[in-house]
Order: sequence, then C-alpha cells, then structure tokens
Amino acid sequence: MLENEILNWFGTDPFEAGYILMEKSRQWESWDKNDRIGIKPNLVVAKKAEYGATTHPEFAAGAITFLQEQGFFNIKIMEGSWVGERTDRAFKICGYNDLSKKYNVPLVDLQKDKSIACTGTNGEYLLCNSVMELDRLINMPVLKGHCQTSVTCALKNLKGCIPDSEKRRYHREGLHQPIADLNEILRADLILVDGLQGDPGFEEGGNPFKRNLFLAAVDPVLTDSYVTTLLGLNPEDVPYIGKAAILGAGSVMSNDSAINYLNKGEIIEGSKQSALADRFRIYINEKSACSACYASLVQALISLERDGDLSGEQVFIGQGYKDKSVIGKGIGVCLKGASSFVEGCPPSPKAIQHFLET
Repeated sequence: MLENEILNWFGTDPFEAGYILMEKSRQWESWDKNDRIGIKPNLVVAKKAEYGATTHPEFAAGAITFLQEQGFFNIKIMEGSWVGERTDRAFKICGYNDLSKKYNVPLVDLQKDKSIACTGTNGEYLLCNSVMELDRLINMPVLKGHCQTSVTCALKNLKGCIPDSEKRRYHREGLHQPIADLNEILRADLILVDGLQGDPGFEEGGNPFKRNLFLAAVDPVLTDSYVTTLLGLNPEDVPYIGKAAILGAGSVMSNDSAINYLNKGEIIEGSKQSALADRFRIYINEKSACSACYASLVQALISLERDGDLSGEQVFIGQGYKDKSVIGKGIGVCLKGASSFVEGCPPSPKAIQHFLET
C-alpha cells in the first residue's frame, strides 16, 4: 500500500474486514517476526460496538488472525479509556477479554502505565511507556462524530496512548493543537478504520449508523481528511487535521485519486438501516441500493437538514433503476437514465449534497 492511498472495503463482517485489509495493506511484509506489535482500538467507553462508539473486537481479531498466520506472535492490545471510565471495564464489556484469551494476546491498560516525556515542535508531552517501546503500532479507530471536534478517527484515537493527566491538559488547551502535536511525535505503522456502524454525531455512541465500510491507510492526515467528507464535512472544519499536516504528520486529501475500492457495497435489505437512516426514508425512492451509496445519500441529507436546505423532493437510488428512464434526481452511476444524476460509485456525501442543493 502506498503512502497516499486509502483502501476501502465494504461489508458487514468485521472479522473478514480486518483480515482482508491487514493482508491487502502489505505493510507487514517489511516487519520482523520478532517485532513488538501493539494494536490500539477505540474503547473510549465501556459500551459494545453495536452502540457506535467502540471498535468491534472481531475487527481486531481478523487482523490478529492474519498476523499470527504470517508468524507474528508478539502482539498486544493497548488502550487507555477516557477520564472517568476504567479501561479494564471497557476491555471486559467491549469483548476484548474474550479476544485476549482466544488468541493469547495480552491486554495493556494504559491508564495504569508509566509515562515518558517526548519533545515535539511545540514542546514536551507525556506518552505511555508501553506504546513508546513498540516496534509497530496498528491504530484501529472508529469512524464517528465528536461533540467537540466534529470528527474522531485516526489522529484523535492516539489520545488513548497518553496518561490521564495529559488528557485533561489536552482539553484545557482546546484539543486541536495537542492532537496535532501528538501525531508529530507518535506515528502508527498502519491504520485500520472500523466504519461499520459508528455514530456520526457523538463519540459515546447511542445512534449508530450502518455505513458497512472499513478502511486501511498509513497516513493519518489523509485518512481523517477523507473521513470528514464521509461525515458531510470538509477537512478545514476540523482544525487538528490541518495543524497535523503542517507538522509533517501527513497530507490532506486533495482529490479522490487516493481512494482504492477493493470491492463494492452490498445491496441493503430495503431502505431501513438504522433509526437515523429511517428518519429520511420519505425523501428516498430506493430499489436494490448498495449500502455504500445509500450511506452517502443519508449523510448528505443529514447535512442538508442541518443547514436548513432539505427539500421535500424525493431522490432515486439503487441498481433497480439501472438502464431505466427516471423522471427526477438520481444518485450514482446506476441512475444515468434519470433527468439528472450525480456521478460516482459511490458518490461522496459532499458531492450528493452539492448536487441536491443545485
């Protein structure tokens, strides 16, 4: 996988996603079999992944299975939940205790770890010892929204690698610059993003949205700038992305050439995906739509509603309309026969939003 590439895999099986993306990334080919490998999921709270806040344990299991099949056995899972939550409780409730036993992979509670001072361009920061002792770090965030920073994914997920005292400091300093500074100091060797059903509006979950998407990348800035578009935002809406780019942590995505689709979205069962998606069904005329295209449309409708630009006009989507004439607006290349349509397979939420605004 290239530095400026993002692998997209659509599906509903997080184990398969973790296995395939680990394999297709090819990052492991240059690793030594004795390397100390750390896997950093997002277990910010003690809630099962189905709520849309935490990394599916099966996603981590898929990556671990592939690594062990290649002869990598010095693997640990590391996390430090947010202040007010106990990591050991999150490990248990989120299913990582069972994962640890099944694959003989130790769990490291970074809340109980010692810390070491590291210096970056903007000063000194404390990081957990166990993370800094690794040879390889695999960052496994959730694609989801955040009440303070709008988005949390690859860059912000590394905040779990610092002691609680530093987490309080980051909030005092407004989060954005410290997150960027952290990513100048600490760089993951691989990013595997769980976008199966992250909550697009709240980091604690509660309103999961089935996107059925998983990503692999090595550039956290590229990853997060892409993720913002999936959530109906722009990279400049999340200041820590640009700040991290300035510090050399990666490059902001400038066009879609970075996106490498490994497969296509599965056809969804009707148009009801979640309570969030269900709210917009009255605006959608759907026949055999792929999950990826449908998720982009719903995210665009969310953004239009937020901006007060949501009209009552129905739009058409799905393979059931392929090669047919349709009077109205269509979403994706399957709707070439519509009065007008937005290109893409799938089109991005921002592209759909712009199309529906005009």
